[in-house]
Amino acid sequence: MRRTTAPDPLTIAPAQARLLHLAAQGLLLAPRAAATPARLLAAIARMQLLQIDTINVVARSPYLTLFSRLGDYPTAWLEQALARGRLFETWAHEACFAPMADFDLHRDFRGGRANHWAMRHAARIRDSHRRETDALLAHVAERGAVRSADFARTDGEGGAGWWGWKTEKRWLESLFGTGELMVSRRENFQRVYDLSERVLQAAAKHRIERAPQTPQAVKQEWIARSVKALGLTPARWIADYFRLGRQIGSDELEPLLVRGEIVPVRVSGWDKLAYVHAEHLPLARRAAAGSLRATHSTLLSPFDPVVWDRLRASALFEFDYRIECYTPEAKRRYGYFVLPILRRGRLVGRLDAKAHRRDGVFEVKAVFLQDGVTADDALAADVANAIRQCADWHETPKVTLGRSEPGGFAAPLRRALRASAGQAWRRRDGSAQ
Repeated sequence: MRRTTAPDPLTIAPAQARLLHLAAQGLLLAPRAAATPARLLAAIARMQLLQIDTINVVARSPYLTLFSRLGDYPTAWLEQALARGRLFETWAHEACFAPMADFDLHRDFRGGRANHWAMRHAARIRDSHRRETDALLAHVAERGAVRSADFARTDGEGGAGWWGWKTEKRWLESLFGTGELMVSRRENFQRVYDLSERVLQAAAKHRIERAPQTPQAVKQEWIARSVKALGLTPARWIADYFRLGRQIGSDELEPLLVRGEIVPVRVSGWDKLAYVHAEHLPLARRAAAGSLRATHSTLLSPFDPVVWDRLRASALFEFDYRIECYTPEAKRRYGYFVLPILRRGRLVGRLDAKAHRRDGVFEVKAVFLQDGVTADDALAADVANAIRQCADWHETPKVTLGRSEPGGFAAPLRRALRASAGQAWRRRDGSAQ
C-alpha cells in the first residue's frame, strides 16, 4: 500500500503574515456596519480575552480595544454585558473579560495557572488570612454583593496595586482569585463582588456547562485558541496569550496537528514553522496568494492583544513597543499612555494623547513616526482620521497637536486635522451622507 504524504505547507510572505494576524484580530478592514451589543460580544469572542486596565488618560483600555475594532459605540455596553452574564472576569493573560460560555474552561484551568503572579498572591492572602477572608465570605453570603468602597479605610494609606489596597480590597481580590467570589457587575468601573454560585446561577443561560477536565486537557484548548486568535504564529508566541507557562513544545502541538485543528505554514525568512488554525485556512490561502489587503486605520490601546508580546510586535511589525506608564517619568522615551498607530496594516508610529472631557479637548501631546515611514499627505490624512474618530467618540471635538517627530510631519497633520474637523461637522449636521 502506497504511503501518503502531507502536502507541502503554504508559504506566506512576511507582510501577508502580518495582515493575517490583523484579520484574525478584527483589525484588517475598517468597520462596515454600525456597532451593536452583539458585535461587541463577537469582538471579544474573536480575541478570546479583553484585558482590563483602569488607567483613564484617553479611555480605559478595554473600551479603547473595542473602539479600535468597532468604531463609535457606547462604553456602557461592556458593563451591561457583564451585568447580564454574557461576560465574566478572570485572571488569564492578565485581568480580563472573557465570554461566559468559556467559564468552565477557565475554572478547570485554575490549577494550570497557579504560577501566575496574581493567583500566587491570592492563594497566599487566603492562606495567611483564613479567619478574616472566611468572615468576609460569610458577610457576602448573608448580606449580598459588596464593593471595596463599602468598607471604610482605617490605615490612612493608599496607592496602586495589591500593596496599596485596603485590607478588605485585598481579601476580596484574594477570594476572586481563588474563585470563591466573582464580579457580578461594575459601578463606575469599580468591581462589585458576589458569591460565585449566585453569579453563575444568574448567568446560567449564557454558560456552556462542560464535564470537568484536567488542566492538561484545557491547555490543549487554549493552545488551539491562541493560534486562532493570533491568526498565524510560531510555537514561541503561543504560551503568552493565555499565560500557559513555558514555551509550547512539539509534543503539545502534535495532537492538534494530527486532529487537523492547526496546520503548519511557512513564512518567508522565518527559521521555524508557523501554525494557522483550521478555521483560518481560507485566510491563509489568500495570504499565500498575496491577496489580503488592509483598509483600517485606528489608534490602539497599550494593552491591545496586537502589542501584548513585545517580541511578537517586533517580529511582525518591526515595532518595538514598551508600555511606559509603569516606567519612571525620567526614563520614558515617548510618554505615559502612548497609543500605537495602526495604518492600513502597519504600525506606523505612536501617539501620546490625553482626553480632556470637561473641556471637550483631545490633546495630542506628541506624535512619533517609525523610522522609514514616509511622512506624506496620504499618511497625514489617515492618521488625522484615526485621531478624529477617537476624539469624536470621546465627545472631545477640539483636537490640539503638540510636537511631532519628525518635525516636518506636524504641518501636513495639522492640515489634515482641520479638514477632518469639517468632514466630522458635515456628518453630524447630516448635510453630507
